[in-house]
Amino acid sequence: MTTPQDLLIVALDVEPSRPVEQGDLSLALAGAEVIDLINAQALTLDDDRIVPSARWTLADRLLDEAASSLVRQMPYESVEDWLWRRGRELSSAYLAALEAEGQVTRQHGRWGPARTARPALVDSPARRHASERLSSGEPVLAVLAAAVGIREMPAEDSPSVADDAVETVLAAVNDAVMELEAVRQRRAIEDAAFDNIWRAP
Repeated sequence: MTTPQDLLIVALDVEPSRPVEQGDLSLALAGAEVIDLINAQALTLDDDRIVPSARWTLADRLLDEAASSLVRQMPYESVEDWLWRRGRELSSAYLAALEAEGQVTRQHGRWGPARTARPALVDSPARRHASERLSSGEPVLAVLAAAVGIREMPAEDSPSVADDAVETVLAAVNDAVMELEAVRQRRAIEDAAFDNIWRAP
C-alpha cells in the first residue's frame, strides 16, 4: 500500500477529535504522493521545487498518474503549488480506487442511494497495515494524520523524519491546511455578517 492509501484508510478508520475536512485530506494526500515519489526516486526537491526524474511506470495507478502530471519545465513547480493543483478532489479519487479494489463498501439505509452512503472499510490486510503504521508512530503518517486532525501532532521526542526533502513536504502540507482553515474561517465570518445585514430591522 502507498502512503496516500494508508492515510485515507486511517482517516476512514479512526474516530478523529473533529470531522476530517475533505479539502484538508486532499492536500495531505497530494503531499503523501510527493513523499512516495521521492522514495521511488521519481522526483527530487531543489529547495521547495519539484524536479522530476526520468519517466517510468509506477506500480500504483494513482501514483503513476501523479508522476505523469509533474511539471517538467524549469523553474518547475513548488511543493505548495503542487498541493493546491494536484489536491483538488484527490480524496474522492483515492476513495474511488479503494472501492474499486474492494477495500471499502458503502453503508446505507434501506431507502438511501448507495452513492450517498457512508464509506466503510472492510477487514483487510491493507486496513491492518495502515492501522499498525499509525499506531507504531511512524513519523510520516503520524504528521500527515495530525495535519488533517486524525490525531494529535507527534511529541517533540517522538521519532523524527530523517529526510530533509520529506520534512519540506510535511511542512508545506501543514501550511496549506492552515491556510485553507483560515479561508474557511474568513468565509464563515463574512457569511455571518451577511446574514446579520438581512436580519437587521
